[in-house]
Amino acid sequence: MDRRGFLRNSGFLTVSVAMGGLAGCGSSGSLPAQAMGSGWKFPQSVGSGDPSPEGAVLWTRVVPLTADDVSTTAGLRDVSIRLRVTDGDNRAALGSNAALTGTILVDSLVPVRAEYDCTVRNKVTGLQPGRLYYYQFIAGDVRSRVGRFRTAPARGASVDQMRLIFMSCQDWSVNHWGAFDHIAKNEDADLIVHLGDYIYETVGEAFQTGAVESRHDALVLPDGVFKNGSSGSKYANTLADYRYLYKKYRSDPRLQAVHERFAFVATWDDHEFSDDCWGDSTTYDNGSYDAASNSGTNTRQSGRRRSANRAWFEFMPADITLDESTSGFDTVRLYRDIQWGNLAHFVVTDQRMYRSDHVVPEATPNPATGAALGEIGSRYVVPKSTRDGFEAVKMAAAGSEDPLAAVSILGRTQRDWWKRTMSESSSTWKLWCNEVSLLRMQLNGTDAIATLFALEAVSSLGSGIQGLLTSTGGNVPVAAAIVAASTAGASQAVAAAAGAAIGAAAAAAGDTTAAAVAAGLSAAQAAIAVAAFNGAAAAAAGGTAAQVSAGAQTIAFGYIKPDIQARGVNSPFVQASGRADALKAYFDRFLFNCDQWDGFNAERKALMAHLKGGNIRNVVALTGDLHCFDAGVVMDDYDAASPQPVMVDLVTAGMSSESLFTFFADAVGSVSPDLATLIYYPLAVPVAGIGTLNLRLNLFDYTMAGNPPTLDALGEGLRIRLRSALAASGVAESALDATTTAVLAGLKADPAFSTQLLGLAGQLAGISANPWIRWASTDIQGYGVVTLTATEMVCQFRALNRLVGSTAPASGLIARTVTARIPAGTAAVTIS
Repeated sequence: MDRRGFLRNSGFLTVSVAMGGLAGCGSSGSLPAQAMGSGWKFPQSVGSGDPSPEGAVLWTRVVPLTADDVSTTAGLRDVSIRLRVTDGDNRAALGSNAALTGTILVDSLVPVRAEYDCTVRNKVTGLQPGRLYYYQFIAGDVRSRVGRFRTAPARGASVDQMRLIFMSCQDWSVNHWGAFDHIAKNEDADLIVHLGDYIYETVGEAFQTGAVESRHDALVLPDGVFKNGSSGSKYANTLADYRYLYKKYRSDPRLQAVHERFAFVATWDDHEFSDDCWGDSTTYDNGSYDAASNSGTNTRQSGRRRSANRAWFEFMPADITLDESTSGFDTVRLYRDIQWGNLAHFVVTDQRMYRSDHVVPEATPNPATGAALGEIGSRYVVPKSTRDGFEAVKMAAAGSEDPLAAVSILGRTQRDWWKRTMSESSSTWKLWCNEVSLLRMQLNGTDAIATLFALEAVSSLGSGIQGLLTSTGGNVPVAAAIVAASTAGASQAVAAAAGAAIGAAAAAAGDTTAAAVAAGLSAAQAAIAVAAFNGAAAAAAGGTAAQVSAGAQTIAFGYIKPDIQARGVNSPFVQASGRADALKAYFDRFLFNCDQWDGFNAERKALMAHLKGGNIRNVVALTGDLHCFDAGVVMDDYDAASPQPVMVDLVTAGMSSESLFTFFADAVGSVSPDLATLIYYPLAVPVAGIGTLNLRLNLFDYTMAGNPPTLDALGEGLRIRLRSALAASGVAESALDATTTAVLAGLKADPAFSTQLLGLAGQLAGISANPWIRWASTDIQGYGVVTLTATEMVCQFRALNRLVGSTAPASGLIARTVTARIPAGTAAVTIS
């Protein structure tokens, strides 16, 4: 076989060997003519990936000086260039094309093939474990910038500590990429784990039309196809489109600087091919539905999938191969593992190529309208009972050979590999590079609606209490008791008599409940009337307003909320609202996101049972996709009476992509405006000299994670958005932090914020159905920094400030850092 045939069949991965400290060369055989002269450039710089104890995969792209950096293949041709690797200290040369110093350990000629868009993927081996090396490519007289990588420690070697960064979701068209600059200049790590959405296949989508830094110009796909009709957003459709995106993204010098300094361990998620994809199937439309089999079929695009695979392979320095001889769409095997001595074992999975269809197909008819559900109801905000029913039917139809065949993210072969790899690992920490979150994220709709009705009632109940003060001689507790009894169904006359009786009994230190019953109230009516009386009385030190508020809240949350929780849509409070029909469907338990593991519950249970049954400890998922920070424990069976934690999931926010909060805040109105308060509260913030800033106070954090709110935490949750709004209003960057702090101080001093909104957050936290989520920050961008030792894993979540006008923050990029700690031996996480 000639060399060209070997390269094609091995997926174009060449090898260079360092030989005993002497220069090693590439494989023998015919090579293209060596590049000569000064007419060359490296427009996407260099990169490295998948470090082993012997080396790593090194990457570059080299083109003639006259060629366009990203958009054309005109003038590209096969050549050979030189690769050099040294163990000398070349730190000062990073970011430059200065010649390497030190002993040259590798000096190889490597081929550059136009058919691979002039990318080079060369696996260097024969190096020493646990060492820092510097490398450079040379085309004729032109040197690339200097790159570096650290080889992994020897297999099984004792390692005291390692440090890594994990990230995902870097949309070119949204927000800014200042974090890459910060990482390159300030972070120290052995490697970077990238969890996917390295590119976004769409241009001009609704979620990509917000503010973006001016240094990121508009993307123009060479062959892009309109998603709908003949205008609007486009998606990448050809190999040229996907290559263009990687070349354009990698043209940013800040991302280049990170690749130059750190080896990547990368996987993909959906946007490297198509949003919420599975296999070669897309979800831009709902597909079709077959009533006979109760199943759907999405649009399949095998050729487009193959193009996406090839572009990822060409531009990502991963130790994998490409096999285009197969007629199918699964031309790469992405899943693999990487060991870091005896301390860490990276288990990298592919959760798109082999997954089955979403458990509830998008084309499933909505029982209320007959129209296709679409993404809301199939992938997002899915009734748990619907998910359970579809999953059970699919598992029954699959048979005994693999009951999970139609409800799987990993597919059987990869699932078996995952189990085997976890069982055989002797490393202290098993780090699962996992694209989509394992944490159940659910909402009890009945509790939510009951809470919202109670919140709505507080104002009118307060007005009712206030209106009775004249007739009660200003006695707020008695007025509260009367309103409570009336709310619970007593006639006005009986309620008034009972209120007076409760007041008299309290003054005489008597039995207030007995007095209320004697006045004609039922036991339930007496209970709420006495509770309202006592609540108002207890707030006497705060004055009349505080007493009225306390009484109203006691009635709302002590009677109205429990009544709706008990009776659901049949509660008289719901029936009287005129919204019973609109809200009927929401008296259910919902799963926020069934594109992640919540949509594949049976397979998640099988994986957790494997870990639990094998006593496999210290498994931590490093997760992307979700555009928020989350930290929590993964349970063996979320539906068990007493679910037990098995492993930990740490979810990083997007580097620039818009937040999960924004998605749900924008979508909730089309689902049901009545539920908007579960996600956000519209907040008008007056600022002297500027005017009123209209913001959305994030309440989704409390609905999701249930962390008891404090006034400081509520204010801090608004800080980043407020700072960005102030910047957009013209406040100078040098004054942003001080101005933001001053405005927040004023907000926290406002009783409407410190009592009403703090109370609202508290009520939502109280109905959170996700006790396994220890912390969530849903309106954020950022990345995670992990430090591992034999006794503890520490993750620092770095939250980023948003755009200042049209640029990344020049100072104060890191808004705050939240730390998660995981002790070795226990599936537990604490937050500070």
